[in-house]
Amino acid sequence: MSPEDGRGPLIFVVFGPGGVGKGTLVARLLQMRENLWLSRSWTTRPRRPGEAEDAYVFTDRERFLARVQAGGFLEWTEFAGNGHLYGTPTLEAPEGDDVVLEIEVDGARQVKAAYPHAVLVLVATPSREVQAERLRARGDDEREVQRRLAVGEQEEDVGRKMAAHVVVNDDLERAAEEVAGIVDMHRKER
Repeated sequence: MSPEDGRGPLIFVVFGPGGVGKGTLVARLLQMRENLWLSRSWTTRPRRPGEAEDAYVFTDRERFLARVQAGGFLEWTEFAGNGHLYGTPTLEAPEGDDVVLEIEVDGARQVKAAYPHAVLVLVATPSREVQAERLRARGDDEREVQRRLAVGEQEEDVGRKMAAHVVVNDDLERAAEEVAGIVDMHRKER
């Protein structure tokens, strides 16, 4: 895959702290626009109650690290505080599709270093209260919510400095339309 030569797919990196609604926003984007391929991230954390089986490739630490050693990830990180590993596998989009990555801030930084023309879209929440509600709704306990909020504040500051676009996820349909517009704009520029 060679997106940098203008012939390969565009890479859209939808990123932000935990609880900003990246997954929901990306799911809606994929319904709204054709020829987008979502790279499924890997993680060593257990599946949350009610979380889709295909939300990630759920694996153990040993298998994850073996893939790291084999060069099988575009980016990967160990999330501070809980020791879980997250990674984006090397990109293998179907011919004619552009790539969507739904990842955390550190992963976005790594992707941008590897693919300087990647389009970084930071997703932010309208408030810390909304972010906390979303974290609780997905099953995070109060200790994890508070840790995620503290880390999230720093991540958002870093993300704003490196993102080409910032989308506040205050209303799903409005935010999804905004991201779809970003996709359309970059496709036209290509």
